[in-house]
Amino acid sequence: EFLFRSNMSSIGTGYDLSASHFSPDGRVFQVEYAQKAVENSGTAVGIRGKNGVVMGVEKLVTSKLYEQGANKRLFNIDRHIGGAVAGLLADARQLVERAKEESSNYRFNYGSNIPIKHLTDRLSGYVHAYTLHSSVRPFGTSMIAGSYAPDRLEMFLIEP
Repeated sequence: EFLFRSNMSSIGTGYDLSASHFSPDGRVFQVEYAQKAVENSGTAVGIRGKNGVVMGVEKLVTSKLYEQGANKRLFNIDRHIGGAVAGLLADARQLVERAKEESSNYRFNYGSNIPIKHLTDRLSGYVHAYTLHSSVRPFGTSMIAGSYAPDRLEMFLIEP
């Protein structure tokens, strides 16, 4: 019987230079850093009830210089889809813009609203692609996407 024990350091020590490098104990530090960025930001919550989907965010004001209404963390993605984000706001804006493009392209091609399951699958693939290449870093944001349709209410979470 062989027992493997790892006393590896919890810091990157060179294995955090790229999202495509695994440390000897199997960790991808770039992804862990992205998750830490989400943990250190304001909280985002979503509730799916019988009659609707509700989302809320904790907006941390770190400077008196912020303008009222700036740095939104709640977004309209489409007529029937909304999103709440936590983490790095610049990454969140990029992800929301991608979601809007996907939704618009779907409406143009198929003439109907995009199903949220299809949208979140596409966005998850997009987010995952940023963990595969050494030339980009993982998204440091999480998004809760909620959808309202007369026949069903749905909510999904996209994480780094």
